[in-house]
Amino acid sequence: MQNTAQQDPRSRLSLTNPVHLLAVGFGSGLLRPAPGTWGSLAATLIGVAILQIMPLKIFLFFTALCFVAGCFICQKTADDMGVHDHGAIVWDEFVGIFMVLAVLPEINIVWCAIGFVIFRLFDILKPYPIRYFDRKLKSGFGIMIDDVLAAIYSIITIYLLLYVLLEVFL
Repeated sequence: MQNTAQQDPRSRLSLTNPVHLLAVGFGSGLLRPAPGTWGSLAATLIGVAILQIMPLKIFLFFTALCFVAGCFICQKTADDMGVHDHGAIVWDEFVGIFMVLAVLPEINIVWCAIGFVIFRLFDILKPYPIRYFDRKLKSGFGIMIDDVLAAIYSIITIYLLLYVLLEVFL
């Protein structure tokens, strides 16, 4: 029998615990490899579905609530797992993707794919100051903020891309 120090931190999760279930993106963060990518994909599909039934202003408010709740959800789950920002915790990816979806010029397969890829690139590469905050802030807020910053970088990139496309084709 393994002792607690050798035990896989994911074994400390309970998907019947709503906090854990949300933190791991309804189970998407438990998929391998690349749990952040799986979580982002699940978030994209869920976000698109929500945007079909929820007005944008309400979706933005909902996303802000998800961020605030995420600070608690991610911290509690990280504490329960005994690992700060374990890869299985993907609620931060959900909030980041929701931010990106909210500003897409159109909700269609092409723009959703562009938003998804750009967000994943910034989330993986973590350009300054994303990497700085990711390393320095050891809290639920710290888990959340790097993906919010990746979403902001993504949004800026999408608007620059849109500007260039409009200039070239108009």
